[in-house]
Parts: sequence; structure tokens; C-alpha cells
Amino acid sequence: MARTKLKIIPLGGLGEIGKNMMLIECDDDILLIDAGLMFPDEEMHGVDLVIPDISYLMDKKDRVKALVITHGHEDHTGALPYILPHLKCPVYSTRLTHGLISVKLKEHRLLADADLRILPPGGKVTAGKFRIEFFPVCHSIPDSVGLIINTPLGTIIHSGDFKLDYTPVTGNPTDLSRLAQIGSQGVLLLMSDSTYAELPGYTPSEKVVGETLDRIMDEAPGRVIITTFASLVSRIQQAIDAAANHGRRVCIVGRNMTEIVRMALDMGYLKAPPGVFAKLDEIKGIPHNKIVFIATGSQGEPTSALVRMVNKDHRQLHIIPGDTVAISATPIPGNEALIARTIDNLFRQGAQVLYHGIMQVHVHGHASQEELKLLLNIVKPKYFVPIHGEYRHLSIHGRLAEAVGVPGQNVFVMEDGEVLEIDQSSAKKNGRISASNVYVDGLSVGDIGSVVLRDRQALANDGMVVVIITVNRQTGKTMGRPDIVSRGFVDTTEYSDMLERSRDLVAELFEHRGGRPADWGWVNPKVRDVLNRFYYEQTKRRPMILPFMVQV
Repeated sequence: MARTKLKIIPLGGLGEIGKNMMLIECDDDILLIDAGLMFPDEEMHGVDLVIPDISYLMDKKDRVKALVITHGHEDHTGALPYILPHLKCPVYSTRLTHGLISVKLKEHRLLADADLRILPPGGKVTAGKFRIEFFPVCHSIPDSVGLIINTPLGTIIHSGDFKLDYTPVTGNPTDLSRLAQIGSQGVLLLMSDSTYAELPGYTPSEKVVGETLDRIMDEAPGRVIITTFASLVSRIQQAIDAAANHGRRVCIVGRNMTEIVRMALDMGYLKAPPGVFAKLDEIKGIPHNKIVFIATGSQGEPTSALVRMVNKDHRQLHIIPGDTVAISATPIPGNEALIARTIDNLFRQGAQVLYHGIMQVHVHGHASQEELKLLLNIVKPKYFVPIHGEYRHLSIHGRLAEAVGVPGQNVFVMEDGEVLEIDQSSAKKNGRISASNVYVDGLSVGDIGSVVLRDRQALANDGMVVVIITVNRQTGKTMGRPDIVSRGFVDTTEYSDMLERSRDLVAELFEHRGGRPADWGWVNPKVRDVLNRFYYEQTKRRPMILPFMVQV
């Protein structure tokens, strides 16, 4: 009889922030944890989203027993519309997370086909060889959970995103007593959130933000605009509470924000006193110092409500002098430039802008070093894998584990696609599977590869030159000099002599062929080669050169 083996394979989220997806394989059964997206960086020209690569699962679909979602943030749920059509497995999540996923799948017209199941914090379910228990954790969104996974080889704990906030705004604190109980029985493997492993000390309580928002509402001379993630339900609750406390009416701005607030109110995750909400078309008669807008746009997203207000693209709202704007979020890596531009434009239009760094308008939802060490001490795992973070975060978290007594050889700092194999007596890294980025560009998923991105990078850096060669259809011989069109390469008036000279170079190529018909297999590489060399000599740039042959 074959010995039972566990495989731990991160498909996303290790070596990057976002795109979280973990695969646990036990013999023939597979359990998936989370299915998140990541926002593209500056080099991913034209890419809308990045999602995990599930090619490893494509011939193993029937072995996937469940997909478990730890909480409702995009970096844990955003890939579901692209992944679920390929996997016909049940999706387990808590009630609020289920509501957020339903909104997302409805938007993509996938809700009817999805097998979504609600499991409350403390709930248990069996999926193949895995027995899964949700335990409550405190994060920046209610109904967040970590996982206790019983396998034939022992217990695995997956922390989800968590922090140790003993005075949370909504939801429960992290259930340390349950973790201590499991820890005393023996834990085979702990996988723990590393996002803020660099930060010493403890993460401040969400209560701090509530006090800041209350002060802003009290002191702001005019309208207050709070911008945050649409799924950050606890922050929206704090804004509503502060507004009600100071007699301000609340307008929700942005389609996604409106949908989520409606759903959270219906489900009881948001509470608001009667009459506190106002529609946009009702605000004309309300004094400016009695209005609060809660809007999307904390990441400077071009289509968000705040950015449309800044750009005067919003149908009903513009920024006016005297507005106070609180950006209640930290920048997602790669979005810093967008956010800085938005803040600059807000100041230009006479708004007072409050953001993390000058005022505590945001507290992140992740454990700092002392909390991470406390979790390690309570759980006392045999093996440890730091998850969720860039490589430096994982590496620092690995060192923290060693500092609290986990043997160095039992700490595995992994990256996407690496395979950790665990059997009865040992654990070791054993090979790697394909786990590259999958790019979503408009309606296209996975069609954008490294070649396309490299071409877009070249176009962005050095522009393009189109060479149009006219050929007689009957004889196959060229007619006249070629035309050259340049875009994003050089100023055509300033460099007109150079472009004329390059037309001559292409024409000379055909003269040297002694009137023989132009053959595309010869024309294409030859024209590129000659112009590449010439343009580099003249400008030290390498535009993308696209020869075209037109038959007339």
C-alpha cells in the first residue's frame, strides 16, 4: 500500500502581494484555498488584472474536492469569475464572503452555475480526505476566517489574513483559545500571513480610525469624502457612525460600493440609523457641512468615483474648494503613482486631503511581528510555511519562526509553483510546477503572454515604424519608393531627413536585387535588419519595425 503524502503547492501569493491561491494535495484529493487577483505593475502594459495559473489542475478537475475562501477581499476572491468556469467544485465561505462573491459572479453572469455554500465561523465540513474547520480571525473585513484542516498525516493551520485586534469594530477577535487547544494536540504545519512581517510591534486597533474619522467630521468646514475599498465593510460602518454622530447625511458613490453596501445592509453586516442615507439627487438643499460621501477610488483607479469627480467626469459630483477628502487605505504596490497624482489633483482643486502618513485614517488588517510570534508560540507547529507576501516578507517571517523555536530545517520559504512534500517522517521541497502569471486584458484571459508584453514594452519605450512597400501584383516588383510612418519614435518634422534617408535605404535593398520579384520571406527580415541598425546608429533607440507589403 502506497504511503500517504501531502503536497503543498502555492499557485499564487508567495513572492508577491495578491493573487493568493494555495493547493493542498493528499493522495488523489485536492483542496484549494482562495482564488485572488493581483493588480498589474507598470511594465504590464494594457493588462487589467493578473490571476493564478491553474494549468496544473486542468487534467485533475475531478480530484478537486472543494475551494475554500477565507474572506471577501479581491486578492482572495477576484479570480473566481475566471477560475470557476473550469472547476466544478463546491465553494465554501462565510455568509458575508458568500454575499460578496455572489455580487461578483452575478456581474459576470456566472452565479446560476456556481455551487456556493455557506459555512459559519466554527463550522466544519468534510471534503474528500480533508476535514475543514473555520475559526474566526480579525481582519479589516467581517466574517474573515482561518482554517484548521485535518488530514491523514496531521493538522494543518492556514491563518488567512489576520491580526490580533482585541477591540474590533465589527466581527470577532481572532480565536486564540481554539488555536491554543489545537496547538496542544500537535500541529503538523502552520501557514501564516506575512504581509506585514517587516513591521515590529503590534498593529493598532481599528478603533483608532473610528476616532480619527469622528474628529474629521467634527472639524471639516464643508463636505467630507471618505474613499476606501468597496469591500472594507468595517471602514464604511465607521464612516456611517461618525457621520450620524455629527448630524451628517451619507451618500454612497460608485456602482460597486452601492451594490456592496446594499448587500451588507440587507444581511445585517452594516447598521445605519433611519434617515442617515441620502441619494445624490437629494443633496442640493443640504448644507455642505452636513454631507458625507463614501466612494471608491482609494487606489487612484481611473474609473473609480473619486477619480471621475477629480477629472470632472462624474455626472453629478465635482470636487469643490473646502472639501475634505480622507483616503482610508494603504497603496497596493504598483499603485503609488496613480494615488499621488490623484492627491495632487485634489489639492489643485482646493480640497484638504488626509491620507495615511499625515493622519491615521487607515489601519491595515495584517499582523505585525509580535502578533506573528504569538501565533507561532500558541500553535507550536512541526513545520512552518510563511504565506502571503513578497519574498522579503516571507524570508523575515521564516526568521521569526526560527527565533521562537521552529528548527531552521523545518521552515520552508517558498515561491509560487514550488512543491513541498510531507510524509510520516519528513518534509522536503521536491520540484516545481507551472505557476506563472495569467493576464486578463479586456475579454481575453491568458492570451497575453510574455511575447505580447515584451512587444508592448518596446512600443512604450521606443515607439514603432511602419514600412509600406508597394508591389505590382502581376510582376511581383516594387513600385516607387517605400512609405515610412513613425509613431512614438521621433518628432517627424525634426527628424524628417533621417526618415527620408531610411526610405532610401529600403529602396536600395530592392535595387540590389536587380529587378527580381520581392519575396516576403526575404523582405521582412531584411528591412527590419537594415532599419534597426540605421535607427540605432542615429538615435540609440530601437523602435518596433513593421514592414507591410501592399499588392496593387
